[in-house]
Amino acid sequence: MATEHAEQTAQWTKKDLLGLRHLTPEEITLVLHTAASFRDISLRPIKKVPALRGKTIVNLFFEPSTRTRTSFELAAKRLSADIVNIAAAGSSLSKGETVLDTVRNLEAMKVDVLVVRHAAAGVPHLIAQHAASSVINAGDGAHEHPTQALLDLFTMHEKKGRVTGLQVSIIGDIAHSRVARSNIWGLTKLGARVTLCGPPTLIPPHVEQLGQGGVRVTHQLEEAIRGADVLMLLRIQHERQEAQLVPSLREFRLHYGITRERLASAKPDVLIMHPGPVNRGVELDSDVADGPYSVILDQVTNGLAVRMAVLYLVSGASRGDHEAAD
Repeated sequence: MATEHAEQTAQWTKKDLLGLRHLTPEEITLVLHTAASFRDISLRPIKKVPALRGKTIVNLFFEPSTRTRTSFELAAKRLSADIVNIAAAGSSLSKGETVLDTVRNLEAMKVDVLVVRHAAAGVPHLIAQHAASSVINAGDGAHEHPTQALLDLFTMHEKKGRVTGLQVSIIGDIAHSRVARSNIWGLTKLGARVTLCGPPTLIPPHVEQLGQGGVRVTHQLEEAIRGADVLMLLRIQHERQEAQLVPSLREFRLHYGITRERLASAKPDVLIMHPGPVNRGVELDSDVADGPYSVILDQVTNGLAVRMAVLYLVSGASRGDHEAAD
């Protein structure tokens, strides 16, 4: 993958991947380059390489997940790592054990990487401070979801040939979205311009300051659609709302739902993206979610390659003797 920062590609030196806020553009580019080298492995008859043979990875999910957990599990298996899945329900956590005690017991079994999802912001950071193992943030509260943003960047580059200069509109529940925050940092660091759109109750004050001048806010959907190269829709997250912040889903769709009629004013090559799960008929109509502009399933496919790259880099395999692709 040739990217805008290819000439400045960095070496990966971090033990953990906790977010995009503290990554450099060169480190983000390195992950995207590495993902490109892993992407075709999933197209082979034998979908496996020995890059992480002998490594043990634990999916430690304190919050329900389908696609992220499965994507990390498949990524680990395709790199020949051993993978263990642990959910809070049914584990010692449900008997009162603390998170750090659970981590200490897992580390006593000599694991190498902990992939952590938690409903509270900052838990992966806390674990990383106490763990010798590498920690990957698979989503923490409304804070960050770095691998989702990396796969979004990878997909934009794949479809548009660049990220620099793209106009990306993120529409929906910005206030509760860890995907939005990671994307704001990732996109602006690679030179994209970001428009945030939604009702005032779902956009936090001063959020445009996250993007170092590359972010603007509008509450008018038509303004967000016009001129955008990418429309990224976000799910209304009722489970994270402490109060009713929109009158109803019907009201939200009326003002912010993407319909085929509304896409008439979009660029002819606009991309429709969504981190999933999609609320059909709310943020997206089905004929848009499944239509010719949609790259939602490409995001899922690319997520596997990106997570293979992240596991490979944080585990230190890129600095060892393993071969990535053969």
